Amino acid sequence: MKATRFFPSALAVTTAIFFLTVPSASPRHAQSGSQKPADKAPEKIQEKSQEKPAAKTAPELPAVIELLETRIRFETDGGSRKEVHTLVKINDELGARQFARLNFDFNRAFEQIEIPLVRITHPNGGVVDVLPSAITDIPNPAVVDAPSYLDVRVKSVRILGLEPGDSLEYRVVTTVSHHPLAPDFWLDHTFERTGVVSKETFQVILPASALAKTPIILVKNETVKKQLEGRLYPEPGCGLCGRPNPLPPMDPSLLKLSNPNQKIATPRNSSQPSGPATTDDLLPTFEPGKIQLLIKPSASHVSMEKSGESGNVQISYTWHLNHDDAALVNAKETPALDDVPDIEIAKNSQWPSLSYQLFKALSLPSQLPDQVVKLSQQLTASADKPIVKVERIYDFVSQKIKTVDLPLGATGFRPSPLLEIISSGYATQEDKFFLFHALAKAANLDAQAALVGSSKKVTALTATPAAFAHLLVSNSACDCWLDPALEVAPFGSIPAAYRGASGLILGLDSGPLTDAPLSSMIVPILSGLPFASTQKVSIQATLDADGKLAAKARYSMRGDNELLLRVAFHQSGVEKRGEVAQLLALSDGFRGKISNVTTSDPYATHDPFTVEYEITQPKFIDWAKKPLHIPALLPLLGLPDPPPKTAAGTSPLPIDLGTPLDVEISATLRLPAGTTAQIPTGTSVARDFATYTSQYSAKDEMVTASRHLNFILSQISADRAADYNAFLRTVQNDESQVFTLERADTTPAPTKKP
Repeated sequence: MKATRFFPSALAVTTAIFFLTVPSASPRHAQSGSQKPADKAPEKIQEKSQEKPAAKTAPELPAVIELLETRIRFETDGGSRKEVHTLVKINDELGARQFARLNFDFNRAFEQIEIPLVRITHPNGGVVDVLPSAITDIPNPAVVDAPSYLDVRVKSVRILGLEPGDSLEYRVVTTVSHHPLAPDFWLDHTFERTGVVSKETFQVILPASALAKTPIILVKNETVKKQLEGRLYPEPGCGLCGRPNPLPPMDPSLLKLSNPNQKIATPRNSSQPSGPATTDDLLPTFEPGKIQLLIKPSASHVSMEKSGESGNVQISYTWHLNHDDAALVNAKETPALDDVPDIEIAKNSQWPSLSYQLFKALSLPSQLPDQVVKLSQQLTASADKPIVKVERIYDFVSQKIKTVDLPLGATGFRPSPLLEIISSGYATQEDKFFLFHALAKAANLDAQAALVGSSKKVTALTATPAAFAHLLVSNSACDCWLDPALEVAPFGSIPAAYRGASGLILGLDSGPLTDAPLSSMIVPILSGLPFASTQKVSIQATLDADGKLAAKARYSMRGDNELLLRVAFHQSGVEKRGEVAQLLALSDGFRGKISNVTTSDPYATHDPFTVEYEITQPKFIDWAKKPLHIPALLPLLGLPDPPPKTAAGTSPLPIDLGTPLDVEISATLRLPAGTTAQIPTGTSVARDFATYTSQYSAKDEMVTASRHLNFILSQISADRAADYNAFLRTVQNDESQVFTLERADTTPAPTKKP
């Protein structure tokens, strides 16, 4: 494994395990990002076009989506009906296997799925309709052992007899009613333009009474994009003289505290994107609660039609896209809009409103169950400090309650009853916060939740829960962020991807009613690590006379890399531990057969995480080759790349070195008798941001090597690029040095004839 501040090998292992053990990601549902859509990719055909597995112009692909029609109707109460009609051409056996089963995810608490048509048409004209008996409705695999979440289900269709040349046609109808976040809804859609779908029609029907005066906004450039991002934040200036706050009425009981002296957590360091100084593209007046459609230039080819009578007038918006038009449509795109969906529809709202809405949804009951209070007392009985109480509650929720691996919002942000969570031993990430909050409240402690996305910045154009993917927990006693959903994260440690990211605090701006700006509830997740980051790797190896290498590797680590490997080995389970270690060895350049893999307990988070394995490689070297050069048997140190050249007229960015990390790696190699080694010269270089030293030695048949890299700073200014590049070259040059082995000729001399 590369002993690096970024730990590339650990990232590679984690990524590999993710694809081996986690179901394929689903596209966002028409109703909202909190609802899982119908199907999965690639074997499980997805309703959303960009996930479809083939294109008409590429007959060599397994299957072709010849037609994709989507029609969604929204009601004023937030309910919706979505109908998808798909026609697939099967090209080969792989395509037949991919479509042998269709799976559609839904939550029966507020969703219903019907599959009125599944039909196979054979090349000879024969038609076969799949019978209703082939349709099953079962719990989602992630919730099989969690009875509180059996509403999260999969409707599956088994399709027998599908062969190359067949056409598969199916219709799926998804109805949403009484969603927990209704009447709000969110929808985004991006057309498939790479050739996967030959022809696509997308239609949305909206109630005219709920539309804004300017229902369509063209997101034609970055200026408009920034304005749309900015309008999700309260206006700058005073909090009492601005436009009316679009927050729903507040229930005061939600803010009652068991401890009268406790203060309500208020977001700090709230931020919002800076808007453009001047613009010719002023947005229409913001209308809270009204529906607007945000469309990119590539989706500006929309037709509109009015229908219905006075009390029930509806406006339909329809898009048509053929594969032949894709090149022209793609030409309209600009890089600044790459992360923007083609179509985004929602009721106008701001981050504070969404924050309070989710805060209210996850709020505790006014009276906690007696069992919850008793459990909290048991957990905190002997704790003499608030931070110790918090840590014990965290350890219980994190490790004793298993995480149900569902996407954020899959249950509509509707928490399960507290006693059900405790008795079942299972919880989603939202319910883990719900339980943590309850246990904390019973101990007169506070708790707060924040939602974070997949990137450091929140770039959504609508205030939607789908902009976020994970929930973190905060407590004022430790002044830190916690991630109980990972199960094996040390107290106070969260993934590096979330540190410094923008998060949505769930709550209410409870600051004084003075002439001050309202909080946006979007704040940076400011959290360090509770301990110094260290990484130690030791290799003990033996090289025999036949060229066989046998080695034992041991890793011990604290910090970001520790968390990556804890999660990787924890999620893989004991039965796949060898596979994870094999990936670990390969990422470090060690090839051979892995055996005797052991790790420390991933749940033992108060101690460094350790991994040990043995590896053998029968033909590591060929003694017949001379001279014989071998590298030091050490993992390569993965250093941050040098800063790229900046474009003209732009300011260079600081050089990000990551979390400070102290790395020590060492190796000993025992050579066969009669072998000597010529060793390279060690190196030493020191800067204020990092230091590096290496030492090499050989005595008798024993060779040793060690390298020590210590990153002191997390960032340096861009004007020090030359200094950093010089440091980088020094380390890389040292890593490229080799040992030269010489072995005495041990072949016995031929006997002389008498």
